[in-house]
Amino acid sequence: MQDNEKAGKFDFPRPLTTVDVVIFTIRGEALQVLLVQRPAAEGEPFPQTWALPGGFVDVAKDRDLEACAGRKLKDKTGVTSPYLEQLGSWGNAVRDPRGWSATHAYFALMADVPGAASLATDAQWFPIVGGKIRQKLAFDHGEILSAAIQRLRSKVEYTSLPAYLMPAEFTLPDLQRVYEIVLDRSLEKSAFRTRILAADLIEPIAKMRRGPNRPAQLYRLKKGKEPVYFVRTFNPPE
Repeated sequence: MQDNEKAGKFDFPRPLTTVDVVIFTIRGEALQVLLVQRPAAEGEPFPQTWALPGGFVDVAKDRDLEACAGRKLKDKTGVTSPYLEQLGSWGNAVRDPRGWSATHAYFALMADVPGAASLATDAQWFPIVGGKIRQKLAFDHGEILSAAIQRLRSKVEYTSLPAYLMPAEFTLPDLQRVYEIVLDRSLEKSAFRTRILAADLIEPIAKMRRGPNRPAQLYRLKKGKEPVYFVRTFNPPE
């Protein structure tokens, strides 16, 4: 080991290191993503352009990359996410005009519960239509968002991830509808119900939802329940 390495110094420049988070929810019968508007201050890249929530790693606060992602998520939403997964890393010499940079991207799922989350003043939800959004994003965040949408939809085919988009109480039709929104297609009711109940993922509660039709049983996600992986994917309709 060279002397400068022993002393904790480096004789080469280090890249900028950031963490970005793709935060999904269901609002208004649509899959939506949280974006933040970049500051307009002099010297800021992509001023007033929409971007994914994120920022530089704080070596004094963040014990690891996931902790940084969780901090960024809470800064923008006021809550923690029941599901956070590392998506991948992006880095090169041109993605950030300030210099060589690398970002570690995560995606998070959270329920849209009115009043439960307090968004930062620069944050706003945007619907995803046809697998994309209309806004042009800063840096390479459009590429990162596309990767996150693809990862989410792929995993929903064989996992219980949509359960993390649900409020505290929901019906089986509610859960099926969220699956259908994320997958952008309909699912067969009986087969869906059989698969979800057999997965031991949710549990009934002592409440019914009253409405114009017959009362519907309410469920909740079991505490501490990890994602369930199904042996078969959801088949598309014939």
